[in-house]
Amino acid sequence: MKLLLVFFLSLLIITSVFGQTGKAKALVSKMTLEEKVNLVVGMGMNIPGLNTGAPVVGQTMDKVPGAAGTTYSIARLELPNTVLADGPAGLRIEPGRKDDPKTYYATAWPVATLLASTWDTGLVKQVGTAMGNEVKEYGVDILLAPALNIHRNPLGGRNFEYYSEDPLISGKFAAAMVNGIESNGVGASIKHFAANNQETNRNTINTIVSERALREIYLKGFEITVRESQPWTVMSSYNYINGTYTSESYDLLTTILRKEWGFKGLVVTDWFGGKDAVAQMKAGNDLLMPGTTEQKKAIMDAVNNGTLAITILDENATRIVNYILGSQAYKKYNFSNKPDLSAHAALVRTVAAEGMILLKNQQDVLPLTGNMKLAAFGNTSYSFIAGGTGSGDVNEAYTVSLVQGLSNAGYSLDNEIRNTYQKYLDDYHAKNPKKEFFKEIMNPTPAAPEMDIKNDMLERKAAETEAALITIGRNAGEFHDRKKENDFYLSDAEKQLIRNVATAYHAKGKKVIVIVNAGGVIEVASWRGQVDAILLAWQGGQEAGNAVADILSGKVNPSGKLATTFPMKYDDDPSSRNFPGKEFPEKAITGSFGMKLIPGEVTYDEGIYVGYRYFNTFKVNPAYGFGYGLSYTGFAYSNISLSGKTPDKKITVSVTITNTGKVAGKEVVQLYITAPVRKLDKPAIELKGFAKTTLLQPGQSQTILFTITPADLASFNSDAASWIADAGAYTVKIGSSSDDIKQSATFSLPKDIITQKCNSVLTPQVQINELKQ
Repeated sequence: MKLLLVFFLSLLIITSVFGQTGKAKALVSKMTLEEKVNLVVGMGMNIPGLNTGAPVVGQTMDKVPGAAGTTYSIARLELPNTVLADGPAGLRIEPGRKDDPKTYYATAWPVATLLASTWDTGLVKQVGTAMGNEVKEYGVDILLAPALNIHRNPLGGRNFEYYSEDPLISGKFAAAMVNGIESNGVGASIKHFAANNQETNRNTINTIVSERALREIYLKGFEITVRESQPWTVMSSYNYINGTYTSESYDLLTTILRKEWGFKGLVVTDWFGGKDAVAQMKAGNDLLMPGTTEQKKAIMDAVNNGTLAITILDENATRIVNYILGSQAYKKYNFSNKPDLSAHAALVRTVAAEGMILLKNQQDVLPLTGNMKLAAFGNTSYSFIAGGTGSGDVNEAYTVSLVQGLSNAGYSLDNEIRNTYQKYLDDYHAKNPKKEFFKEIMNPTPAAPEMDIKNDMLERKAAETEAALITIGRNAGEFHDRKKENDFYLSDAEKQLIRNVATAYHAKGKKVIVIVNAGGVIEVASWRGQVDAILLAWQGGQEAGNAVADILSGKVNPSGKLATTFPMKYDDDPSSRNFPGKEFPEKAITGSFGMKLIPGEVTYDEGIYVGYRYFNTFKVNPAYGFGYGLSYTGFAYSNISLSGKTPDKKITVSVTITNTGKVAGKEVVQLYITAPVRKLDKPAIELKGFAKTTLLQPGQSQTILFTITPADLASFNSDAASWIADAGAYTVKIGSSSDDIKQSATFSLPKDIITQKCNSVLTPQVQINELKQ
């Protein structure tokens, strides 16, 4: 009964948004050409610190200062402005307003890499529901989130916004987030569609990728999200795919997205994305954001000279009106500006702890015993990073640091070290203040160099305190990809800090724990042997310090697992050979705000072998494999069974998980498939299902059920333009990670099954020498 109620409520929400096409068409038929053109082009924006001459979003007609953009209103047809705002880790708006003593903070949620590491879509739907509540109560109509591009390369600057290297994880978590957000009657915008896997030359990069890799890796997550959540909007990306801008690609936005997947909503550009407004209209990119006068003129001229059919513009406008009719702005919702931030902060803490990953726990050094005196080293221990930079940043009221969280949990922190670090950081920040938002994301203020701790202090503290904590911090964001040196790899100062602290504390028989406060992958293999425990805390939002303390104290048993691979070294990643591609500086042009745009090109010659698909197939040992994560307890896997051996529709797989340890805990159960290799190259294993147990008490068991259909077995055959499940023997592998398979069983398909016929589109125009076994 409860499931039926949820279904009908979801259906009601979808119908309210997409079920008014007739009314939308009638309204568009009453519009002048100028009104239609105004409707498909946003109202512009002003970047603080840059004089663009455009309207100031949040200060002219916009209800919400700090929002990213607004749509055009047509008062005579009772169509209001609607508001679009970032972003993936929480609503991004200005926390203060002119002549207003009240504050307008939003919740800083854990970043997507952490959310995916929970492997709990139900929990992430709760995050989406709370996030959507803030969107609604602050008067915003569309949240420009979630982002679900693939972690193709460890240096991707916005990987923190994205869930995983795996499309199943990406799609399932994005769908959960969308369903949560939109349960409030506000819209989500899944982005960046598609193959937007780097920030370097993001506005000009031509992604050259095979049809198969595009379909299986880079589009599959979006397909899952569209089919399982029907988001209000999809945001096209900045890049080209095989020679065509995504926002100008009819094949991508209409043939695949609308005709093959059944998408009902509107497509919006990324801000200033693409270059040909008329081509964007023809492709089915309905809304151009933030909107420029040049775009309006181009569309108007094209209609008047016959190069753009008015019927196409009407379709674009109708989809926008259809969205407006379902918006809270149209319904005149009396938003409160008072979401329950305290309740949301409590959920942040819960979710953050669920997604943190225990990478190492030698001799069970963790959990720490109560009332210990601890020494916290590393700048980031005192200045925790809640989330990434750029449009994925949030203006939250506070961020709980590691030392604050530990103090709140009852631990005693060494004051001499605390005061030394605090003075150092205060001095640095006073001399290196952050710039205005846009200037800061274009040219970020460098983080303070790691403070040097003298050996005499280390020796004293090793004698005076009971354990040492070292936090390694990393941040990244929009406009910039990460670097290998002093980013993916630790800096010399960080290596020295770990080495010196470990030497001093181990000489006294005391333990050293490293906390990694980062949004993406870093190298760990070269230094992990020097320390006793490593907790990957990711960027856990504003309650991160409290969540870390919950894990370290044992209040919460860690249950997070990696949704992205940690390689031994950067060069082990197959995309390292061509990331971020090549540049053509002789073809440079001037873009928005006078920025120099250098055309680039990157070829995805690793094909389908991204992440664990590569590491497991080519037997390259990672530092920590996909799906890996430790617990304070242990689990046994038993009694795997299949409901059949020759499926034509589906097979049910069951397996029993038992807590064999001494404390309660949760286990992430992962189902992989090994497929027969016949017409196509196949990865050694592919994730096809996952589930997280309930909190199992010692000795308690739970049976987990998975369903496998022929569609789950299919690969994309470019020659046939079809998804085909090949005949032959398949092995189901159940494990605690991609490298730790606990149970297996086999079944067979007697003949090939075509699960879906597609259109042969987005084909590369050049030969790709793809990686094969």
